[in-house]
Amino acid sequence: MPSTVALLGVAIMSCVMSAAVLGSLLRAGVAGVSRWCAAYGMFAGALALVIAGAHLPVWLGAIAAHTLFVGGSLVILQGVREFFGRPLASAAEYAVVPAIFFAVIYLTYAKPNFDARVAISSTYFAYVRAAIAWTVWRYRPPTRPKYNYYFLSIAAFVGALIHAGRAITYGFGFDHQTAFLDPSPFNVAFLGLGILSFPFMSIAMVMLAHDRLAQRMERLATVDGLTGALVRRAFMERAESAVATARAQGTPVALAVLDIDNFKTVNDRYGHAAGDRALAHFGATVSRSLRQGDLFGRLGGEEFAVLFPATSEGEALRLTNALRAAVATQSCGQSTCTFSAGVDKFEAGDTLARVLVRADLALYAAKARGRDCVVMASSDGVAGERLEQPS
Repeated sequence: MPSTVALLGVAIMSCVMSAAVLGSLLRAGVAGVSRWCAAYGMFAGALALVIAGAHLPVWLGAIAAHTLFVGGSLVILQGVREFFGRPLASAAEYAVVPAIFFAVIYLTYAKPNFDARVAISSTYFAYVRAAIAWTVWRYRPPTRPKYNYYFLSIAAFVGALIHAGRAITYGFGFDHQTAFLDPSPFNVAFLGLGILSFPFMSIAMVMLAHDRLAQRMERLATVDGLTGALVRRAFMERAESAVATARAQGTPVALAVLDIDNFKTVNDRYGHAAGDRALAHFGATVSRSLRQGDLFGRLGGEEFAVLFPATSEGEALRLTNALRAAVATQSCGQSTCTFSAGVDKFEAGDTLARVLVRADLALYAAKARGRDCVVMASSDGVAGERLEQPS
């Protein structure tokens, strides 16, 4: 049977390696990683104090070690919540840390009871692991691969069961412990299982951090950073998929091509920074105004497209006019921002490229009619009222 000192030595190495691996991700700025790294550093320090406890004062070898364990557990829970954008901790959770600290002092000096100390701290550790498991399970992003989140949730839940078992064993007197390094079978078993949870938890956290980085890279590859619209390639791919789905379901689909009016003049008169602000204003306003399920893409320069699934041509016309009004009525720095648009619907056998061409021709008709208006490809007239320029 391995000795408790050997097991703790393995745990220290595991915590140091976990802190080092997580530390390598600090510059990536992933939420929660800095707390996870700090927590594993605290665990390594606490374990080192436990091993050296026979040569240290009780307040350092026992009380300080308990404090680091408890504090590190709270920090690792905070890191998980920070990763998911949740509040870090409740007032009750903050209050528990000093409460355990004073309980350990009382059970060390006033009424020595090592079993009670183990039961109290293990109950707290079980709660923290259960809270981590629930947070990961509850707030895992539905659009990301599930494996990484399931892995951490299960690892944390198993850790909670181990600590709960330890709390019950010593809290109800099924076994007695006189020191943390007691080589009893129960203690060695609990230490071994607890130590195994360290690398599993840290591996899962690294997996979550890498998934967040992958999500960033995917966003950079699919979303235009200035306007928030899909880049052309991503828009075309998703639009093709949406059209295929609509055809299978027998629902109508419409498309609008939008072009910001006089954009070159904005760049020439106010500079490219003003042009960027106009693009950002346009993109943010359109994104806010679209319905869930609508696709918004940047085709290039100041030209954009919106795909309206489950939408007739007439409804698409109304929605595009509403977008036009929303953009035109909001301030855009030194210049006003309007757009012209062409709208068309998908007929049987139509390809996305063909509908884009027809909508683009309607857009040119809107430009020819004075801009700041919407034209349907199937109509000879201007659809919707033109907005007056502000004085």
